[in-house]
Amino acid sequence: MTDKYLLDPSDIRVLRVLQRDASLSIAEVAKEAGMSQTPCWRRIKRLKEQGIIRQITAIIDRESVGLGFVAYSFVKLAVPSRDNMETFDKLVHHWPEVVTCERITGAVDYLIKVVTDDIKTYDNFLRLKLLDNTLVSDVQSRIVVNTVKDTVALPLREN
Repeated sequence: MTDKYLLDPSDIRVLRVLQRDASLSIAEVAKEAGMSQTPCWRRIKRLKEQGIIRQITAIIDRESVGLGFVAYSFVKLAVPSRDNMETFDKLVHHWPEVVTCERITGAVDYLIKVVTDDIKTYDNFLRLKLLDNTLVSDVQSRIVVNTVKDTVALPLREN
């Protein structure tokens, strides 16, 4: 279990600004968060060192680069043992089509979000990677017809 850090209101204001637009300069982040530049820079540096800010990245519009197909797949392992789960965990890191992988409770073991060019490419992924693996006994897919909300921002609240 990871350590839980208490965020003060200034931390939360800075994180909200960065979640909205991490390309802003320190001066712009500080202004929007209502503080001066040096304390804002120190705060961001501390949040990175504590692992609260894991990375700063660009969010790409998937459809504008030809990745218009999204499916959520429920994956059941043949034998959900510790070794098999660890092996599957490592395996999904090698599949660029899988953008999210969650180990879940219930009748299946994993929920993965798969993004591809089209349904044919998804079918190839399903047959040649996912179902071709002896770890997997069943896959049930749900195809996305419309994305209503898509955000990576966390719902940070001040106490």
